[in-house]
Amino acid sequence: MSISRALLLSLMFSFALTTFAETHNYAFTVQEQAANRLCKNHRIVNVNGQFPGPTLDVQNGDSVAVKVTNASPYNLTIHWHGLRQLRNPWADGPEFVTQCPIRPGGSYTYKFTIQDQEGTLWWHAHSRWLRATVYGALVIRPKSGSSYPFPTPKVEFPVILGEWWDRKVISVLRQALFSGAAPNISDAITINGQPGDLFRCSSQGTTKLTVNKGDTVLLRVINAALNQQLFFSVANHKLTVVATDAIYTKQFTTNVIMVGPGQTTDVLLTADQQPGRYYMAARAYATAQNAPFDNTTATAILEYKSATTQPILPQLPFYNDTNTVTAFSNQIKSPGKVAVPTKIDENLFFTMGFGFFNCTPGPRCQGPNNTRFGASMNNVSFVLPNRVSLLQAYTQKIPNVYTPDFPPVPPLQFDYTGNVPRGLWQPVKGTKLYKLKFGSSVQIILQDTSIFSTEDHPVHLHGYHFYIVGQGFGNFNPSRDTANFNLVDPPQRNTIDVPVGGWAAIRFVADNPGVWLMHCHIDTHLAWGFAMAFIVENGVGESETLLPPPSDLPKC
Repeated sequence: MSISRALLLSLMFSFALTTFAETHNYAFTVQEQAANRLCKNHRIVNVNGQFPGPTLDVQNGDSVAVKVTNASPYNLTIHWHGLRQLRNPWADGPEFVTQCPIRPGGSYTYKFTIQDQEGTLWWHAHSRWLRATVYGALVIRPKSGSSYPFPTPKVEFPVILGEWWDRKVISVLRQALFSGAAPNISDAITINGQPGDLFRCSSQGTTKLTVNKGDTVLLRVINAALNQQLFFSVANHKLTVVATDAIYTKQFTTNVIMVGPGQTTDVLLTADQQPGRYYMAARAYATAQNAPFDNTTATAILEYKSATTQPILPQLPFYNDTNTVTAFSNQIKSPGKVAVPTKIDENLFFTMGFGFFNCTPGPRCQGPNNTRFGASMNNVSFVLPNRVSLLQAYTQKIPNVYTPDFPPVPPLQFDYTGNVPRGLWQPVKGTKLYKLKFGSSVQIILQDTSIFSTEDHPVHLHGYHFYIVGQGFGNFNPSRDTANFNLVDPPQRNTIDVPVGGWAAIRFVADNPGVWLMHCHIDTHLAWGFAMAFIVENGVGESETLLPPPSDLPKC
């Protein structure tokens, strides 16, 4: 009797799972299209004629298939930022890392299942700078029968922060890569593709959200900007942070949030003010010394129904207000005690930041003091292959594509955030990967350097999220800093903003086989070589082994 009852329960359970998990089919056509911003017409690349692109709205446990047809003139891939893609790096998307690009006229269907993730993520192009306009929200709702760990909001609204150039972004990138100098900064920050009515020719298109007094609003804030950390605030309204990078947090209330490129932050807002119109505003948090940045302010309008007053601006922090950023990030914690890896198998130390390549003075040598700008991790400036992807080279054992000798520690120790000798300013170009055994517990210290300038760097790890067990300023000191690690309720993220002139310590278990890119999510720095990749080996049995490649994987 008990056996048949157990069998019946298990059948009911599997039936419940199959009943509620859905398969969503989407079609993305990537194309060039006319767009008008800041009184100018030009052509941008977008998806399905929408900018930002379509929102994928799914539930935890669902399967998703997105057929991407490339009708643009550029090679391209799509990355599903923050999705674990368990055993399935073939759907991850970074160009020449997990796949060769979808050529103009070609197509590829990304197939993946959402496994134990809910909240706000996003998708974007992962080929050169195309993500400047090729991006959209990925909203994962709780499974049927589950709910948010907070009262269900009356209104949900994606707030996608971006950057707008008055020129084709591929031309801006090409010019920078040709000259070796820093690229031109953007002409506007945007909210949902619009700069807002502080700009010329923009008030018609300004993003608006209409609410009733008393409404609770869930703002899903995504920083899709190419190169800029951003402050975000809503005039006269408090924001309660409830999740970051699609992981719930201890709730706390703040006037302003800072979101690094690649990061998402979910905030609750109550429409409890005098009915009126209030600006939601975003502007730069900029930390590199003497480096130009886009200092404009993007606005959208939160308007109470039938209000007609002039909108009020929030007070945003000053551009380099690191104290506000530190106070904000120190409040982000897991909701309760979490299982942080404590027995570390791989203790890695990665320096990161800028570098310069010496060159012959001329049109291709226009960085500071007759150099070309570069960037590196552990003094290796990462070079992507261009004839086969790293994942294919690894699984098919193709020689001469990469070497598995990425250094676990810097080749030379120095005063990382002090006065760095000029002899250490030139990195070495290479395609170096680091191998991890399946199931190994990994700690990485990410250490900023002051070559050219310290800067707050948003570092993203594909295929994983990780615990941020510590961060601080200056050089990491193991004997002093390890003792202060938070091993109780550290936050989990997929993108860490490493403090300017400081360090961050992250931990994760290497439980997802494949080739996974780790890089700065400031695309200028990625183009200069600020990246590396991990090979996570297969474990034991099918559940710990890479899936085979799909039959329509783009040909190299």
